[in-house]
Amino acid sequence: MKLILGSGSPRRRELIGVLGLTPDAIRAPDIDEFPLKGELPRAYCNRITLGKAEALEAAPDEVILCADTTVALGRRILGKPDGAEGARQFLEMLSGRRHQVITAVAVKTSERVLVKDVVSQVRMKRLSNAEIDAYLATGDWEGKAGGYAIQGPAGAFIPWISGSHAAIMGLPLTETAHLLRAAGLPVMGII
Repeated sequence: MKLILGSGSPRRRELIGVLGLTPDAIRAPDIDEFPLKGELPRAYCNRITLGKAEALEAAPDEVILCADTTVALGRRILGKPDGAEGARQFLEMLSGRRHQVITAVAVKTSERVLVKDVVSQVRMKRLSNAEIDAYLATGDWEGKAGGYAIQGPAGAFIPWISGSHAAIMGLPLTETAHLLRAAGLPVMGII
């Protein structure tokens, strides 16, 4: 079986490597990721992940892996910021508060699609304007849900999590390994 990574994310490629896997190909689907009116964060994340999987065709010898990560502050979805000012607004909203990071994973074969989501709780320390300015200057916020990445410099802003660190980075390893095995792909030599 061939593993197709349905994501252009270097973090997901890195996390797949932790499972001892190297994608045979990368096919990042281009779908509309705009939330629907009134859509809740968890439902949104699952819908986007499933949409990514459905946008890709799986050959009989392929297993496609897609994922999406969403940052939620209550019912509000904090997507990827448009620019530095959008990232600043997200960081100001998250400062000193708990929020959720939801990552959904879809594994698709030519016969079926399996989906699983993981919800983690994250607390961000209260940020000063100087800390926000310094973080924005790194550019690390670009393309990141909620305007930050826990595996980068913003990790210094996160004193507490409850859940999966790997899921907060973009791919829950336990759940991903389980789904890949269920689809017939050995993970770390085990099916």
